[in-house]
Amino acid sequence: MAVPLSGAARAAGVRAPEPVAVSPLRAASPAALAERYAASRTSIRAAERVAAGDGNRWRASMLRGMADPARTFLSFDGRDGGRAVEVFGDLSRAERIAVIVPGADTNLDKYGLLRGGSLRLRARLGDRSAVIAWLGYRTPSTVSLPAMTVGRADEAAPGLRDFIRELTEAKPAARISLLCHSYGSVVCARAADRLDVADIVLYASAGVGVDDVAALRTRATVWAGRSRGDWVGGVPHTRLPLPFVTVGFGADPVSPEFGARVFATGNGGHSDYLRPGAALENIARIVSG
Repeated sequence: MAVPLSGAARAAGVRAPEPVAVSPLRAASPAALAERYAASRTSIRAAERVAAGDGNRWRASMLRGMADPARTFLSFDGRDGGRAVEVFGDLSRAERIAVIVPGADTNLDKYGLLRGGSLRLRARLGDRSAVIAWLGYRTPSTVSLPAMTVGRADEAAPGLRDFIRELTEAKPAARISLLCHSYGSVVCARAADRLDVADIVLYASAGVGVDDVAALRTRATVWAGRSRGDWVGGVPHTRLPLPFVTVGFGADPVSPEFGARVFATGNGGHSDYLRPGAALENIARIVSG
């Protein structure tokens, strides 16, 4: 229990400068994207210098890799654990776009898992596709009260809505799917009613805070999947009102009563959905339409 808590504390405690301000993404032309990527690279390099100056060699080395010109970030903020929105693939040419919203304990110091899954999904989708890793919010620690309540998701939802709105304006003809892992499924649910996306895919989810798909008030097709080896399957599907807060997320997204389209995910664990196997194959099929 101490490992994720201490890891999250370390990430949040690393100093970083205020990032370079970026304008809204109004076009996805190569020139517009190159300008946005360059601004984010400037912010990453500034954060690297601060980390190196503070003697944080781990963070400085990781940021040096993120600043590689071959990598493309729509935004970056190294403060308070870190925010990053990275693109995998050529967004200017993409006809299918998957936006991944990660769950608890995802931060800059643990970014490799999100990046690895994004790369594997992009490889499976092939040309004319892009995957966007949206680490756009302050994720809770896995073992914490915030991970059992909707508070962090409510903080994150406006930013996700703004990002999807910018993306749909920049890529109006693209098919956009939202992939929501673990606590990220709660974030997606809080934002769902204002998201213009084709699919909302809830996976490794203990619940999203509503009783059924109808309560999400979305026109998107809602999918749900949970692997047999995922520990989250043992989490009680209840909501417990306490003074000032409600704990738990209610209905099981893979239950018939919830009403999502359930897809096969195999036997993997909680962090294995975007590793080679049934879950990755079926998520790629959903994104492909």
